[in-house]
Amino acid sequence: MQYTFQFSQVTRYIPYLLGGGLVSLELAFLAFCGGMVLGLLGAIGKTFGGPVLRSLVRGYVVFFTNTPQLVQVYFLFFLLPDAGIILTPFMAMLIGMTINAGAYLTEIQRAGFLSVRPGELEAAETLGMSMLQQVRYVILPHVMRTLFAPLSNHYILMVLGTSMGAVFGVEELTGRAYSVNAETFRSIEIFSMVGLIYVTITVLASALLAVLGRVLFRVRMKVI
Repeated sequence: MQYTFQFSQVTRYIPYLLGGGLVSLELAFLAFCGGMVLGLLGAIGKTFGGPVLRSLVRGYVVFFTNTPQLVQVYFLFFLLPDAGIILTPFMAMLIGMTINAGAYLTEIQRAGFLSVRPGELEAAETLGMSMLQQVRYVILPHVMRTLFAPLSNHYILMVLGTSMGAVFGVEELTGRAYSVNAETFRSIEIFSMVGLIYVTITVLASALLAVLGRVLFRVRMKVI
């Protein structure tokens, strides 16, 4: 069976697909920011909290890192309406990705906390800093320098993970690709283009993060 490539039938959809790429970046960015907040709180609780708080955070991390993210979003989108809570596809994806990212980022940031030298914390205590002041002025600057590279890599993975939004009708890149495919039936051409767009936006995002890391935290990163 011979297949004739006809990219001319799908090139007019490139702006539409690029718009979906921007939605993917937006969704990943918002979920990453929310996940960073959850992860910071979780890392503080797991590192400095009491036995009960540490157990609760541990349970949260274990559950959300050992169940598929697709199942978590499925629960939010399809099961919550039975409790009277109706979410749009975008909101369900955003909340699901945020909670999932928070679990992973809890462990990443906790590793950063543990990498802080005890002498620095002892010096902060000697200066009369509260726990929040120690986190803000001592721990976080050290954590960002140490963990900027793995945090950046996790963001790139989150950008790629937005593709599951197509299952719920989110108009991100893969979702728009499905729509175009339903109109043109040129699957190979469409998803070849989508693959190139994903590569482009992830490389650009990686380059931007590398620049930010060098400027803000003096971190040297390789662009993927």
